[in-house]
Amino acid sequence: MLTTKSRVVRAAALIAGAALAMSACSGDGGGDGEGGGQTGQIFADCDSNPNECNSAPDDQLQDGGEVTMAIEKNIANWNLNSSEGNVFETGMVMKAVLPSTYHSQPDLSFAMNEDVLQSAEMISEDPQTIEYKIHPDAQWSDGTPISADDFIYIWKTQNGRDCPDCAVSTTAGYEQVESVEGSDNGKTVTVTYSEPFTDWQQLWESGQPIYPAHIAAEHGDLDTPEGLKSAFDWFGTNVPTYSGGPFKIERFQNNQSITLVPNENYWGEKPNLDRVIFRIITDATQEPTALQNGEVQVIYPQPQVDLVQQVQNIPNVSSYIGLGLTWEHFDFNLDTEALKDKALRQALFTAVDRQGLIDKTVGQFTDKVEPLNNHNFMPGQDGYEDTVSETGQGSGDIEAAKKILTDAGYTLQGQQLMNPDGEPVPDMRIRYTTGNQIRQDSCELFAQAARELGVTVNVAPTDDLGGTLESGDYDVMVFAWVASPYPFANAVQNWTTGQGNNFGNYSNPEVDKLLKEAAAETNRQEAAQKVNQADKIMSEDAYVLPLYQKPTFIAAYDNLANVRNNSTLDGPVYNLKDWGLRAE
Repeated sequence: MLTTKSRVVRAAALIAGAALAMSACSGDGGGDGEGGGQTGQIFADCDSNPNECNSAPDDQLQDGGEVTMAIEKNIANWNLNSSEGNVFETGMVMKAVLPSTYHSQPDLSFAMNEDVLQSAEMISEDPQTIEYKIHPDAQWSDGTPISADDFIYIWKTQNGRDCPDCAVSTTAGYEQVESVEGSDNGKTVTVTYSEPFTDWQQLWESGQPIYPAHIAAEHGDLDTPEGLKSAFDWFGTNVPTYSGGPFKIERFQNNQSITLVPNENYWGEKPNLDRVIFRIITDATQEPTALQNGEVQVIYPQPQVDLVQQVQNIPNVSSYIGLGLTWEHFDFNLDTEALKDKALRQALFTAVDRQGLIDKTVGQFTDKVEPLNNHNFMPGQDGYEDTVSETGQGSGDIEAAKKILTDAGYTLQGQQLMNPDGEPVPDMRIRYTTGNQIRQDSCELFAQAARELGVTVNVAPTDDLGGTLESGDYDVMVFAWVASPYPFANAVQNWTTGQGNNFGNYSNPEVDKLLKEAAAETNRQEAAQKVNQADKIMSEDAYVLPLYQKPTFIAAYDNLANVRNNSTLDGPVYNLKDWGLRAE
């Protein structure tokens, strides 16, 4: 999920656009579908050529046409920069509607959005200064130029100072910006930092897109905290009638669908399709049926054994399983009284058998997935090292878990665990996304492990992941971060005190210090070392247990071109304007 309050997730960037070194950019299975590779024809070269597989030139495409894609959540908040609205499905719908500076590609690298920017470069290291040149023709759908005013508005709402009551998904990076200034009639934006920010490309990128300042000004005084919050909240509650991308929203049917049509005032290359419909199917088990019946032409669900097998049997449909920067995890809510005790958290996580969980869930359709042992880097990514195994967490060692509890003063009376004060450890709830069988199974396995320690954990679904996380209506949660190539800013927004993505309210001053220092480094190796020092502390604190690098699964009809897997925050719709139907 995106929740970044989810995004749900972002991964590694180097300063000044240096290349990323990734070896696990996508699935490595064979063409027969065994081991979690690809089936069908259109994704055949996606392992070797992730950025361009399933391509087709314009002269091989139909003129226009309509494509429907399934998404698994309704849109409850339209402000992607808010903690509640920062959900993966909302991000996919808005990807081709809102402008941004950078986007993530299928090979997990980032690239400048050349439709919006002509250039973006660091023109000074001390102080760190970034200069953006906006395309001279870039405009909102009402004809208002996209300008420095839009950059300034986003900065003000996300820096934590100008709008302290704006419930943003993150302030990372923005809080280090000292000034944002416009020149050349607003088409040049100069951003000056008070201290260096390693992942400067992440600001105003596709995970934190640009909203129109001139419309914000209609709903609040942008020079006051109250006015900024009023406008910020307005963007969350109102379906966008504006666009700064190749598509615009034509219609939103609550809990049913969102329809996009081309933005007639878009200055760049026009989309191939006449219409893209996102159909809301909250029960992922219904997606293969919808695909087989032609009700949707593209699905991007979490892969599950039955689902994958059903899709592989549908004629004229290709599918692909890949690995990227998305990772599944168990999170504790540290506002839960019983879970404020680190010993109980450590014991519960130690009782969880991650390899057994994998074998009983995702391991049934791919043999590539292994337990994940880091909170910030993925296998194959520079900086990845094991910071979890030495703690014993995720090992499924029940006796070791019991010893942790005994050493901390817990006792067992019959089947009930008693805390050091002699009181029963209260029942807890672990929650998962409605219709996600793998997450439901994961929760059941967690509850079984907890039961062996004398703790009752009840499994309960939620159909509003972002809202549930934001409200803290859980004791334990399983969900995923959907990453982008910015690990250092991501670490700050996920784990430091008070950040919007820190749903469980974890706080450790040493972790805060190390992660903030890492995010202000210009040397990536030194930054990674500091992140991993913090990661070891986090593992010991037992706030989040990484489970595994989550497989992604895309399936599409063979007549669709330029549709491909993208296991990052941006998802397959990163290039939506290029999608098209092959000419017959």
